[in-house]
Amino acid sequence: MTRSFGLIVVGDEILSGKRADKHMPKMIELLAARGLQLAWAEYVGDEPVRVTAALGRAFASGDVVFSTGGIGATPDDHTRQCAAAALGVPLALHPEAEVLIRERMQDTAREQGIPYDPDRPDNVHRLNMGVFPLGARIIRNPYNKIPGFSVADVHFVPGFPVMAWPMIESVLDEQYGHLFEQGRSVEKSVVVFGSMEATLTPLMESVERAHPGIRVFSLPSVDHPEHGRHIELGVKGDGARVDAAYAQLLEGLHAFGVRLGPELVR
Repeated sequence: MTRSFGLIVVGDEILSGKRADKHMPKMIELLAARGLQLAWAEYVGDEPVRVTAALGRAFASGDVVFSTGGIGATPDDHTRQCAAAALGVPLALHPEAEVLIRERMQDTAREQGIPYDPDRPDNVHRLNMGVFPLGARIIRNPYNKIPGFSVADVHFVPGFPVMAWPMIESVLDEQYGHLFEQGRSVEKSVVVFGSMEATLTPLMESVERAHPGIRVFSLPSVDHPEHGRHIELGVKGDGARVDAAYAQLLEGLHAFGVRLGPELVR
């Protein structure tokens, strides 16, 4: 069964420009390595109403969605609470998460050479990082043991790449291996000089009509360092069907009498 993959990046720091998002490029890379593609991405700040709405759409989509950021226990972390609100379920301390967080606190105490005090206020507060929507499953964190969580096919990981990326990989490999290669596609395109997109649109539409499942794309450029003003026109989709669609596209371009440049295969 074909599934779509989505990404939600949570955090005011991304929208303000204090930090540049690294998650979407990495998500594209991780999926591509497994023959999959990212279908959509959404950025949202730390406003609970917006986070809840974004997560509500994710849960309703039926897609496999990864959400990064906002699962800590500081006042600006709202993702856990918003996930519960979007699902209409209460929050609860996950038993396995509690064990892992206590292990982390004990490790930290040993590293600092101090006794572990489970009743110390800051240690009690840290347990909030294991308070997840009721029924959630944990995602193990190999970096510091503080887990993320999953509900259905929506998966929540920290905003720190050093933690998030291995966690995303583990979820993909452990839960979605049967989908690998479903999104593997081939692109064939050609550089077109001396034409406009509007002129070529009827040809693009006719290729898509003749080859269901194939998508035609047009990437115009006005100041390319090598080709100058041009359009990269191509087709993408299942490799077995791309060749026929591309042949029709080239035939149509020759009929227009346009000048063609290099052909590209990806």
